[in-house]
Amino acid sequence: MKWTVLSDNRAKDPSFETEHGLSILLETARYRILLDTGASDVLIRNAKQMGVDLGTVDYVFVSHGHSDHAGGLRDFMEVNKRAKVIVSPEAVNGKFYSMRNDLHSITTVWPEGIGESSIMADRTCEVADGIHVMAHIPQIHPMPKGNRHLFTKDAEGNYIPDDFRHELALYTDGLLFTGCAHSGLENILAACPWPVDTVLGGFHLLDGHETRNELTDLARRLVDCHPQTVFHTSHCTGDIAYSIMKKAMGDRLHAFFCGTVRETATGMILEEQR
Repeated sequence: MKWTVLSDNRAKDPSFETEHGLSILLETARYRILLDTGASDVLIRNAKQMGVDLGTVDYVFVSHGHSDHAGGLRDFMEVNKRAKVIVSPEAVNGKFYSMRNDLHSITTVWPEGIGESSIMADRTCEVADGIHVMAHIPQIHPMPKGNRHLFTKDAEGNYIPDDFRHELALYTDGLLFTGCAHSGLENILAACPWPVDTVLGGFHLLDGHETRNELTDLARRLVDCHPQTVFHTSHCTGDIAYSIMKKAMGDRLHAFFCGTVRETATGMILEEQR
């Protein structure tokens, strides 16, 4: 299994473009799956720089309706019209807003005809051989405190807290992709009935929200409750939050960046930051 980071907030190599977004190409023995599409066409340009052929992608998984994860879908569909899009209908039909700093829309502008060409996942199911999605994740454990800034609208047009019913997680071949993990990393893991070797994605642990003790306790619970799992994160995981968790988790937690390439099938990690 191999995964390549095409869009992220961070890059060690300045030749890669960055944005507030996330897109990762996952290659398994059976499929090439694009995990989210970032906020724009940045994934297209970074893929071209790395020699990645997006025309061979089989599936596009959209984790939720926010534009930093689905904003690049229209650009992707210009270079690949055959890939099946896996998305929640609540993501496509919802309106989403952030009140962080000031009120602004983070609703995705979807490609025309998105519902006709997509696999609409409104429940936990296997959407293709070996590709599982988890929907409506039970909120048993604490939710990320950064969610307090995020809203949707009800039928009367009132702003209400987002409950993230539009968020999906994807599992295949031992890898669990969290998107932004708005539902909470522990909740997503608790909802996953399959053995998880690798967790990949943002954790929505924004700097200045969870306390140092809360982050340390979370890190220790992850190590204790998931002893066989290695975690990889960036995007909406803050630098300070990452450093606190890294201290508690050691080699069980790793950061990724635009241009990162990692191969896990053989246990060897390859990194490219050109």
